Amino acid sequence: MPRTIRIASVNVNGIRAAARKGMHAWLEGADVDILTLQEVRAGADDLAASLPGWHVVGDEALAKGRAGVAVAARVPFGAVRTEFADDALDTAGRWIEVDVEVESETLSVVSAYVHTGEVGTARQDEKWAFLDAMEHRMPQLRAAAPLSLITGDLNVGHRELDIRNWRGNLKKAGFLPRERAYFDRFLGVEGADVPCTDGTSGAGLGWVDVGRRFHGDVDGPYTWWSNRGKAFDNDTGWRIDYHLASPELAARVEDYRVVRAPSWDTRWSDHAPVVADYRIGL
Repeated sequence: MPRTIRIASVNVNGIRAAARKGMHAWLEGADVDILTLQEVRAGADDLAASLPGWHVVGDEALAKGRAGVAVAARVPFGAVRTEFADDALDTAGRWIEVDVEVESETLSVVSAYVHTGEVGTARQDEKWAFLDAMEHRMPQLRAAAPLSLITGDLNVGHRELDIRNWRGNLKKAGFLPRERAYFDRFLGVEGADVPCTDGTSGAGLGWVDVGRRFHGDVDGPYTWWSNRGKAFDNDTGWRIDYHLASPELAARVEDYRVVRAPSWDTRWSDHAPVVADYRIGL
């Protein structure tokens, strides 16, 4: 029998801080089956202590107190993979894959945390390398498990609809034409020669931006707001947290939403959880 699986993704901006500020209260009412986390900034013991009662796996960054990704689930995991590219990326705590068996089907879920980047610096070079590795890995992931999902803080606004102040960010990391071109290819028609924002073209991979497909051509809904000024109050945000689904899984989407806090002082992270329901089982 088919079963609805609810998957939530959120950059927690430090799992211990999020737990103190109200993450548990949200989880109690969210009815989440699988939770993907980014910017965990904690080791395995602190991660497990912050999510009692969950099955939890994580990929901690070699640099203590930075990055870190994790997946928590109400059911045990099958395979867990953290190998992604070269050693520099595999020790950065930015990519973890897990397999979950649901109703005799295998669901592969990724928690990814793409580098923020900074134009003209080594930080941007790291971001290019990560996006290159991601583009290489995505077809492999789908070939191994047609029901595949990449979630996380991907630190790129793909379209003008994804950033409130897009004109002021055209030359800044997060909205560079070359960054957006990766998403043109990720989401382009599979096998087609896709024209890209930076003037290049490349092969489309056929994945689906669940949030954009579900909401259509509207501003946002945004998932991150700067702590400067009144960005949250004015909804001057960025949509940089995604569910990217394989076409096979995208056909199973039943619902999608961004859980924006009711007010600035009730947030437990500067990112909002992104939640989607998928129908699994033949």
